[in-house]
Amino acid sequence: MKFSISSSELLKQLQIAGGVISSNPVLPILEDFLFSISNNKLTITATDLETSITTELEVMSDSDGMVAVPAKILSETLKALPQQPITFSVNDENFGIEITSAYGKYRLAGENGQDFPRIPEPDAVDTVSLPSALLIKGVNKTIFATSSDELRPAMTGVYFQVDFNKLIMVATDAHKLVKYTFSEVTSEVSTAFIAPKKALNLLKNALPSGEEVKLAFNKANAFFSFGNTQVICRLIDARYPDYNAVIPVDNPNLLTLPRIDFQNSLKRIAIYANKTTNQVILNITEGNLTVSAQDLDFSNEATEVLPCTYEGGAMTIGFNAKFLVEMLGVLESDDIKLELSSSTRAGILLPGEETAGEEILMLVMPVMLSN
Repeated sequence: MKFSISSSELLKQLQIAGGVISSNPVLPILEDFLFSISNNKLTITATDLETSITTELEVMSDSDGMVAVPAKILSETLKALPQQPITFSVNDENFGIEITSAYGKYRLAGENGQDFPRIPEPDAVDTVSLPSALLIKGVNKTIFATSSDELRPAMTGVYFQVDFNKLIMVATDAHKLVKYTFSEVTSEVSTAFIAPKKALNLLKNALPSGEEVKLAFNKANAFFSFGNTQVICRLIDARYPDYNAVIPVDNPNLLTLPRIDFQNSLKRIAIYANKTTNQVILNITEGNLTVSAQDLDFSNEATEVLPCTYEGGAMTIGFNAKFLVEMLGVLESDDIKLELSSSTRAGILLPGEETAGEEILMLVMPVMLSN
């Protein structure tokens, strides 16, 4: 089997697929890309058995066939070559690969493509179509709130709730929660699944904005298809917690203030907070927000006062500064609203103004005040 291709085009596709390859795979062949050629079309596949990426390219080929190519050495070779046409010659008997460039020849040992694991096929799937820009935004706004606790597998992924013409994405680690909702979705189904974090990070990096994404899913896998690329991931088989039950509904106290000013103040005050709890205290009265922190072990403390708009009774509440800074970084509006009920109940963080067709709600649990 012999085929020719542009080195830069090939490298671009390998960089999309290569993100899935893990550093110490369970099978040696998972360190390879699977190259399969049919009718002058090269399909590149990489997988870690949980997440798989396939992408396609037009090539000039003398025959159909497949071979598993070592990913690291191939990627490094292409990175070191200026853009040019290169030719691959594959020995169909021992799977030896010879690459020819304008500079010379490079030989590497391939493996039998038949030994590469089978990639899941979309079978008995429901499908949803949505703009890639919205999906990227949804992943960016939720993924940071997922848990790393393997004992709670459901919370290590993002919960997708498809509800006909809207999609709700939820992530929580029991300390913070993000619920992001957008319309502009084409779907005939109402259903839900949990997608793992690694697959969503890879998807986010591979997605071009301005494309339509077709999302197909069944009980076991989700298939994200766009352009000539497909990201396939095994879904997390667990029950997602009832997130609506933890969102407090009656929050009579409303604090409004500029997002960036609040975020910068928290960043400065957090330097003086206890490094275990990252606790900052918000002391809220009409017209003023006092942000303070202290670390008694080192006699460090800091206080700042910010002007704000506040409706409700004076209150004092403690939060983890790291969580608040992260959440404020994900919101985009100039002003933010913080809805509160008491110092022991979760605070609700909302943008000052919503974007049309989108809603975002963030919940943060308080850090209990020590007497």
